Amino acid sequence: MTPQTVPVTLAELQHPLRLRLDQVEQELRRIVEADFGLISEVNAHLFQMQGKMFRPTLLLLAEEAIGGRDPRATLLAAVTELIHLATLVHDDSVDHSVLRRGMPTINSLFSHQVSVIMGDYLYSRAVIELVRLDDLEPLRVLSRVTNEMTVGEMRQLLAHDPLEFSEEQYDLLIRAKTASLVSGACEIGALRAGPAERGALRRFGEALGMAFQIVDDLLDYTEDASVTGKPFGSDLREHKVTLPLIAALPRMDDTERRAVSRLLHSPEPNDDQIADVITAVARAGGLEYARDRTLRLAQVAEAELDVLPPSTARDALRASITYVIDRRR
Repeated sequence: MTPQTVPVTLAELQHPLRLRLDQVEQELRRIVEADFGLISEVNAHLFQMQGKMFRPTLLLLAEEAIGGRDPRATLLAAVTELIHLATLVHDDSVDHSVLRRGMPTINSLFSHQVSVIMGDYLYSRAVIELVRLDDLEPLRVLSRVTNEMTVGEMRQLLAHDPLEFSEEQYDLLIRAKTASLVSGACEIGALRAGPAERGALRRFGEALGMAFQIVDDLLDYTEDASVTGKPFGSDLREHKVTLPLIAALPRMDDTERRAVSRLLHSPEPNDDQIADVITAVARAGGLEYARDRTLRLAQVAEAELDVLPPSTARDALRASITYVIDRRR
């Protein structure tokens, strides 16, 4: 079984959900609203740089695929997006990133202190909304997810020797940092389904989330800032070792490996260093290996959808696989 090959845009996936996604947006703004000047100012910038609502989209599609039984779905989608925003705010501060989706990050526009506190504020607002539901299940799922994401961040900080970072360690990292929340969003959408459907959607989200992160890491090697919204070779500048480099390293010659080592040990790698390493990674097959890995994960994700009854929502979930593996931004 292979994912559908017709190109799909996120706008096409979201079109049937537009009214519900607008409600999610309204819930988001309600939840984070505060009668405090600095928080209001940061919120205004945060909503300007907000992403494409991919996780809420998956949650709503999962909820529709199991019969549209949960009236709390739009609120739960907003809470899920809020947790995602909190992780981005914290990540940018930890990584000292200056751009996110082509706009200044919270930490670069305000300060690292404001960024950390704002991330905490977003998390706390999400928890308050979950507690108000008086239902342990969504709280149980999202508390597990936030814990996994935090452990993932610690894994990344403890990777002291980038050249020894293995594919197994990379998988553990992206499963925690990215796939856990995508998986959680799909599972939250299926809270009122039976165990088989709920489990299938959780596993679907995990495979899709891992593919999503590998594609993101590939884009850092293949696209410029006009596409990714962050500086060219951003991961390499921040000394992050991702799957393309992991796969390429064993196939590099000594000169290329020394170039990689110099870059990873340089406090501020220059554009020539980054370009040379990207060329070496491509020559050694690292990009091709990472693309193949996304296709294998796409097949795993699609197989999980067979448990669901036929519906337009299930078709849209299948189409979301194509969106993930073919996306350019």
